[in-house]
Amino acid sequence: MSFRLAAYAVCVEDGRVLLAHHASANWTLPGGRVEHAEDPFHAVTREVAEETGYDAVVERLLGVDSRVIPAAVARAGVEHQNVGVFYLVRVTGGRARPEPDGETTESVWTPVPDVARLRRSSLVDIGLALARTRPPTGHVAPVPVGGLIQH
Repeated sequence: MSFRLAAYAVCVEDGRVLLAHHASANWTLPGGRVEHAEDPFHAVTREVAEETGYDAVVERLLGVDSRVIPAAVARAGVEHQNVGVFYLVRVTGGRARPEPDGETTESVWTPVPDVARLRRSSLVDIGLALARTRPPTGHVAPVPVGGLIQH
């Protein structure tokens, strides 16, 4: 089994959410791996800057999602656990641009209702559910994967 700790940014402004287009052709939230000895709080703003070109600040913790992706559908063919820490963040500056030498090909502000029509990572649905409901436990039900929603 492989394991990854990641931090994800949920940036919602004027009814739009900031999404990053991954080289896999899926739309996802800005975010990614927390480096060794890095605090997820700092990782999320670093990831936003790297992937989108925007500067951001954390407004609050939204929740934590832990999921196990079966080997049959995991990219590496090995069962994988991803623990994602989701933060509500606010963009404070910068300009949208592709990730230099990275896997994010573009970043766009997308109207929240339009997200349902995109081929996207399940992380987008989890982040939006956390932002919308702000559950006291910081946990939402698992998002079914299939169709337009991918791991």
